Amino acid sequence: MESLQQTNREICRAVVLGDNGTELLVVPTDKGLLLPWADIPHDQRFAENLTAAMRTEWGCETICLFTPDVPSSADSVSGTPFEVMECCHKTHNARTRWVSVSSLSRGGFASADDYAAIQQCVAECHAHVCGQVPGTFAKIGWFRELQAWVEEVITPLGFQLNGGFRQLNASPCFSLIRFETNGPAIWFKAVGEPNRREFPITLALAELFPEYIAPVLATRSAWHGWLAREVEGTNLGETEESQHWKDAASALAQLQIASIGHQSHLLQCGARDLRAASLSNLVHPFLEGMGDIMERQVKVPPPVLTRRELLALGEQILDALSLFLELGVPDALGHLDLNPGNIIVSADGCVFLDWAEAYVGNPFLSFQHLLEHLRRTGCTGLLLEAELTAFYTKAWRDLLSADDIAEALRLAPMLAVFAYAAGTGMRADPGGHQNQNSAGFLRSMTRRLHCEASLAMERRSPCLN
Repeated sequence: MESLQQTNREICRAVVLGDNGTELLVVPTDKGLLLPWADIPHDQRFAENLTAAMRTEWGCETICLFTPDVPSSADSVSGTPFEVMECCHKTHNARTRWVSVSSLSRGGFASADDYAAIQQCVAECHAHVCGQVPGTFAKIGWFRELQAWVEEVITPLGFQLNGGFRQLNASPCFSLIRFETNGPAIWFKAVGEPNRREFPITLALAELFPEYIAPVLATRSAWHGWLAREVEGTNLGETEESQHWKDAASALAQLQIASIGHQSHLLQCGARDLRAASLSNLVHPFLEGMGDIMERQVKVPPPVLTRRELLALGEQILDALSLFLELGVPDALGHLDLNPGNIIVSADGCVFLDWAEAYVGNPFLSFQHLLEHLRRTGCTGLLLEAELTAFYTKAWRDLLSADDIAEALRLAPMLAVFAYAAGTGMRADPGGHQNQNSAGFLRSMTRRLHCEASLAMERRSPCLN
């Protein structure tokens, strides 16, 4: 097992419980019992890869429950993490067997750490079941309850589950599962903090703009979860067809224009307030905090922005926000996570997914995110960017003049970076305890913001100087 450890992969040991948590799946060896393990690629969906490995390598259909906080020791296997899982159907292969949890002993395991970890995991499972620790999706038996609810919802629609499913995301308070049926696939999604707002936002958008949202079939308020019918079409993240991108840009503008007049309702449902006045109030606090983070940077390059440069940058941002108000660009629905994987394109239109980062404010910022992702595909060029921009702005021509649209596009790159960095809740820790990775990310975002501000000045029309 140790030989599997690689820089781009991680080994995870699975504590697989069956029969309502009374039995454990183990691997018998000459040195004692082992827990089954899986080799998981980094930067891929952990739950999906782990459950797939348990199915193919160990012959067991499982669902992830939670990741226990098991302390490592000098005798542990390279700090290998554990995952607590539940067996959905009690199966196994020739390499494994089921044993009673109550019969386990420390001497029966090849590693004493495994035995200690199992005892801790079983205790945590009991705490979740008893409600001592919150987390619906960490409880033994929750998946069976979910399956029964899905069947109850889809049976009147003429559909039935066929047994196939994929667990894509898993945690005690989050869940994302795709169920196969004799018809269209059904998705279950549930959210917890800090993304609990996605639940009411999704329901509001499904009611207001059903043609742009995956059809919601039912909701489970106690779980902050819902069932949605899978949308047929092409995932924008899996295509380089230029017409698909143009259709997405056009649909985005149409959805945003349709949202005008619903701003208050969307804000009440939890959409982020990124209107000009709100963003203006964030400028000085954000950049003051970034001054502290910049001064704590150890390695140069990359360059460190001085307090004076940050002060000038703040004035540029405030001027841009003020100009947007003068342009008369209406506040509308926006999406700060508008990556291609969240867009489904078909002959019937476009559907936009994953609204945890919905906002009300400058609509052109969302298009800037889409344009940035297009550039990252490697299939872009100035002509294609111009075409995509033309498709997006066509719908806005009824509301804004050509000059106002051009000014909005000039300022959008800078304000999109600022809105993402400051408007999503990222903050500098004034006490100097900022996580190293997040501090580096914030510095990088601020340098990008400084660059975009300089480019915006270069693109400024001579008549405005």
